[in-house]
Amino acid sequence: MNFELTDERQMLQDSLRRFLAEHYSNDKIGVLNDSALGFSQDTWAGLANLGVVGALFTEADGGYGGAGFDSSVIFEELGRVGAVDPLLDTALLGGGVLAALGGQQQRSLIESIIEGSVQLGLAHAEPRSRYDLAHVETTARREGSSFVLDGQKSVVVNASAADHLIVSARSSGELSSSAGISLFLLPADTKGLTLRDYPLSGGGRAAEVLLENVRVEGDALLGDEGDGFATLELVHAKATVAICAEALGLMETIRTLTADYLRMRKQFGKPIGKFQVLQHRMADVLIDIEQARSAVINLAGHVDGERDEREKHVSATKNLIGIVAKRVAEESIQMHGGIGMTQEYELAHLARRLIMVDHRLGDATFHLERFIDLAVA
Repeated sequence: MNFELTDERQMLQDSLRRFLAEHYSNDKIGVLNDSALGFSQDTWAGLANLGVVGALFTEADGGYGGAGFDSSVIFEELGRVGAVDPLLDTALLGGGVLAALGGQQQRSLIESIIEGSVQLGLAHAEPRSRYDLAHVETTARREGSSFVLDGQKSVVVNASAADHLIVSARSSGELSSSAGISLFLLPADTKGLTLRDYPLSGGGRAAEVLLENVRVEGDALLGDEGDGFATLELVHAKATVAICAEALGLMETIRTLTADYLRMRKQFGKPIGKFQVLQHRMADVLIDIEQARSAVINLAGHVDGERDEREKHVSATKNLIGIVAKRVAEESIQMHGGIGMTQEYELAHLARRLIMVDHRLGDATFHLERFIDLAVA
């Protein structure tokens, strides 16, 4: 099997790497972490002009990519610099739902997303859902031709910057049933929708979203009433490819920083990287990263396949990435010593963002249990 990038993906990777090198630094990330949006609108516009957003959509949706390997190339580069731009939320999660379920008017937003002028957020997770996509307590009841939404959504990433939110709500079925989940497209200024915004540990911002008697017309419904679960599962699978590839990029940069530090830092008159015990630890880190790379490639190749097989690969990969990410972060900080914990040093942001990968889209323990359930089903 040929694992080399196509010419188009190689060009995308090269141009994106140059762009990110020019627009990201540790000082810049510190400024972004303190900003109201959590990311730079200028950098976002530059990514759109470069064609990065369009590469996450298929030709049928107005883009020129949309495959698992397109996502993995892009997000690995984002990970290398610790980028905090909300591509995952606007393009893959929100944009993915619009592409799959949107009507003609709703899908017209995709062009604006690709151009970089519209931001989205997916309001699906809830305070008691614990990564379970089918656990939806927010309700949607019909009143004539309208729907009335009530409930609470948690950790809605990019909500404060979003022009529209895609909100999941239960219109029928039991609490944790995959049937009966509907999806709605709401303008961010919809009456009855309130946000409590806060910064995320690994960069970017999220919000708790409260829906109190939110009335929307029937044309806000995405797809058929009660049939939103399959699309939610699919876009989360594609987002898992992206976040695992981002973790891979983070680990590569962390490995490079650590190797450079071991060559530079001296004890007893020679670089500490000469000590055999640290060489062995670095070798273990390299093996872990290569294992993670193989898993990401495997998932990228299966994400557009049949559902049952796809979801097994999703949980197997996310479980492995969660375990490896924690180990790489811990090893790198221990080999650096105290400097690895200082905010002024690049490793601090990268390691924190890497650890937070495990807490998004399901942690290692959740996906281990899920893989077992899928394997015996």
